[in-house]
Amino acid sequence: MMIIMRPGAPREQIDAVIAEVEKHKLTSHPIFGVEQTIIGAVGDGHYVLKEEFEALPGVLEVQRISKPYKLASRQFHEQDSVFKLDGFNVGGNEIPIIAGPCSVESRTQIIETAIAVKEAGANALRGGVFKPRTSPYAFQGLGEEGLEYMVEAREKTGLPLVVEVMAVSQIKMMEKYVDVFQLGARNMQNFNLLRALGETRTPVLFKRGMSATIEEMLMASEYILNGGNTQVMLCERGIRTFETATRNTTDINAIPVLKKMTHLPVILDPSHSTGDSDYVSAVARAGVAAGADGIIVEVHLDPPHAVSDGKQSLTPEAFAKMVRQLKAIAEAVDRKLVN
Repeated sequence: MMIIMRPGAPREQIDAVIAEVEKHKLTSHPIFGVEQTIIGAVGDGHYVLKEEFEALPGVLEVQRISKPYKLASRQFHEQDSVFKLDGFNVGGNEIPIIAGPCSVESRTQIIETAIAVKEAGANALRGGVFKPRTSPYAFQGLGEEGLEYMVEAREKTGLPLVVEVMAVSQIKMMEKYVDVFQLGARNMQNFNLLRALGETRTPVLFKRGMSATIEEMLMASEYILNGGNTQVMLCERGIRTFETATRNTTDINAIPVLKKMTHLPVILDPSHSTGDSDYVSAVARAGVAAGADGIIVEVHLDPPHAVSDGKQSLTPEAFAKMVRQLKAIAEAVDRKLVN
């Protein structure tokens, strides 16, 4: 439920309401506005009468949140969520671009790639160091060594780092290096990992599971939000359908649907959603036109010889061309790329 405080309610009244929320074994999530505070009370509170809270000093009204996803809903947070990431905003009018290789393969590779995508217009660097591969015999990533190479790339370019986390045991080590945790599609319903990411205050790029509905995606993201980590970006990366012409089927519908259902920023991954570099730029353009708040794309210096996902990786030259196209699309829908 949402407990809406009266404008100008003093802090002691707000604290008293929060204490009452926690007395009922619910979790409180206050939003402190300039003039008014709203307190979200989340948990199994079906037995709690809203009249109990409406009788408390300073409370204006209490509303039940009808959606099963509470903190992610527009009902709880009407305005778009916007948060800063190392010099630019995520979720506002500007559209950031995240680019880099599927896997960090070597020090030279990731540094040269970072320089190339930075020059072409990228705002953040992606790179995998723990690789969830279908085959146990495929390249599994460089681990912490790869993170050290990425940090060096950040030092040379200023690009913040977006890196996939695979397990709860990796979080503490990775927090020293990364600016954004990426939660991969295979881990969308790894609830222990979701809870652990909720306890951090590092932004999370949350990818939709390959067979997950939009509501299931939002429900899973709720685990992170409920832990107190409000810096969550939702990522559409294609879903599994009967179609085999592409690796996955890009759910372009998901972008405007999510923008209506939730206040969280929505990112599109055209690399994984198509699996083919021939289609990546076209789908990225469609994503920006549909209202995406950012694009994450794979770029490799030599795609034919990439150790993973070379087929869907753009060359730096193709990436630079895509950025120019996205700039024009963004301006056509009254937005702009991050400078």
